[in-house]
Amino acid sequence: MKFAIAIPTDADSWRVVRRAEELGFHRAWFYDTQMLSADPFVAMAVAAVKTSRIRLGTGVLIPSNRIAAVAANAFASLNKLAPGRIDFGIGTGFTGRRAMGLGAVKLADMAEYIRVVTALLRGETIEAEIEGKRRLIRLLNPELGLINTNDPIGVYIAATGPRARALTARLGAGWISTIGHPAAAQAAIAALRAQREAAGHVAGELDAVVLTGGAILAAGEPADSPRALAQAGPRAAMLLHRAADEALMGLPNATPPSPAIAETVALYVELARGFRPQGAPYLENHRGHLMFVKPEERRFVTAELIRETTTTGTENEVKERIAALFAAGYDEVAVQIVPGQEHALEDWGKIRRAFV
Repeated sequence: MKFAIAIPTDADSWRVVRRAEELGFHRAWFYDTQMLSADPFVAMAVAAVKTSRIRLGTGVLIPSNRIAAVAANAFASLNKLAPGRIDFGIGTGFTGRRAMGLGAVKLADMAEYIRVVTALLRGETIEAEIEGKRRLIRLLNPELGLINTNDPIGVYIAATGPRARALTARLGAGWISTIGHPAAAQAAIAALRAQREAAGHVAGELDAVVLTGGAILAAGEPADSPRALAQAGPRAAMLLHRAADEALMGLPNATPPSPAIAETVALYVELARGFRPQGAPYLENHRGHLMFVKPEERRFVTAELIRETTTTGTENEVKERIAALFAAGYDEVAVQIVPGQEHALEDWGKIRRAFV
C-alpha cells in the first residue's frame, strides 16, 4: 500500500516533494501542463538533487509537447541525478492540450511515442518518423556518463477508456487511473486485469495508481468550507471544465455528471457560453484548472459536487474510501496537493501512516 502526491508543477516543487519524502510518500507525480504551470523536467531535476528516496514521475507527459528523442534524453538526464527513481508517465492529454483548444493525441501516435522513447532508453538504434521521414536514431554517447540509460525507468500510461487500457495491458505498463469511486474503480481494474491476462501478462504484476484529491474534514466541517474548497474544489471543478469542453468544443467527456449534480453542471455550461474571447472559451474554462477555484465558478462548486468528485470527508470516511481502493487492487493512491495548500500534505501523511 503506497501513497504518492500529484502536484501542479513549480520550480520550487522540490520543497513539498522533500517533505513528502520525509513523511514516507512513495512517489511524486509532476503535471505536464505547459500553459498552466512550470516545466516538469526543470522541477523534477531540482527535486532529484534535493531528495534521496522518493520516486519522481511525469504525471503525465503529453506526446505533442516535445518530440520523443528530446523526452528520452530528458528522462535519461534525470536518471543520472536520481538513478532508478524516475518514472515515465504518459497520456493522450487533457488540460495541457485543451488549454490550447486541442483534443487528445491519437492513441496510435501515443503508442508509437512510447515505443521510440523506451527503445532509446534501452540504448537501441531504432527507426522513427521525424518531420515526415523515417530515420534511424539512437542516443549516441551514453558511455560518457552524461546521461543514465542503465537504471530502469518505469512506464505508466494514463488510461480511462477501454482502448487506452488495452494498450496499457498489451505493453505491460503501469496504469494511472482517475476513477476514484470504489465501485467504478473496482470494475475498471477488473477489466484491465482481464486484458492483461489476454495479452499474456501475469495478473499479479499489475502496477495500478489511482489519482485523487480532496480534503480531510474536521468533525462537523462542511465539504464546502473555505479550507475544503481551497483543497478539494479545484479537483471538483474539473467535472465542470470537462462538461464545458464537451458542450462548446465537441470534445469527449469521460466523466459525465450524475443526475444529482447535472443541473449544477448545466448552469456552469451556460456561464461558459459567455466566456471571452469568442471562439476560444477554453482560455477561461481551463484557467486555474486543478489549482484554484475561479470566483465566477465558486457557486457551482457545491458541497455535493465536492463529495461526489473528490476524496473528501472526515478522517475515518477518507480511510474507508482509500481502503476500498486498495482492496480493489490498486497499489498506489496519489493525492493532489494544491498550490498554496501545501500544509494539507500533513493531513494526508496521517492517512498514509494508518495504512503502514
